[in-house]
Amino acid sequence: MKPGPYPLQEPGLWVERIDTRIFPTGTPALFLDRDGTINVDTGYPDDPAKMVLREDIAAAIGAANRASIPVIIVTNQSGIARGYFGWGDFAAVNGRVLDLLGADNAFVDMVLACAYHEAGEGPLAIADHPMRKPNPGMLLEAAKRLGLDLQRSLIVGDKPADMEAGQRAGLAEGWLVDGEAAVQSGFVVRPWRGREDFGGLLAAIAALGAVSREAS
Repeated sequence: MKPGPYPLQEPGLWVERIDTRIFPTGTPALFLDRDGTINVDTGYPDDPAKMVLREDIAAAIGAANRASIPVIIVTNQSGIARGYFGWGDFAAVNGRVLDLLGADNAFVDMVLACAYHEAGEGPLAIADHPMRKPNPGMLLEAAKRLGLDLQRSLIVGDKPADMEAGQRAGLAEGWLVDGEAAVQSGFVVRPWRGREDFGGLLAAIAALGAVSREAS
């Protein structure tokens, strides 16, 4: 189902391949939440002019680009289900975020967005949809489409739901913006609070790139 110009796989699921780069099967990925992780969170984002990138996020994405690691946005967008804005607004805001990243030589390979929510309207009023984080559906869908190695992939987010989605998708570690370190059933949560933590994230991304080059 693709109403209008938008890459909707179903009424509440956006799956967009941004470029045509081909990655070897079994490549790990860098998964990123968007609002509050890539851009400063503005609540229910519907205004492209208000988008501002978080500090250092473009450098992290650029590091993944240079390491030939696919960069994938996985974002919940309940504002659409609640009727606060539509897919057209999402497209405008997301385009602005991608443009801001591109201006810093940082590029995203795929965007997945889930608009389902129990407080929604019409076909989007679905509770606990498998694509909505903390469920792992968006990560699993990206892995299926790109042939990813989820176990070696990383996720960066600003909410526990991002970490839980990564854990349930089979990832080994995640980076929680302004969060606390934790180990949960084999899944390691690392905090991203300052420059020292950021250095650790860059090292982890570089290590994934080295392993991928050896395997390809």
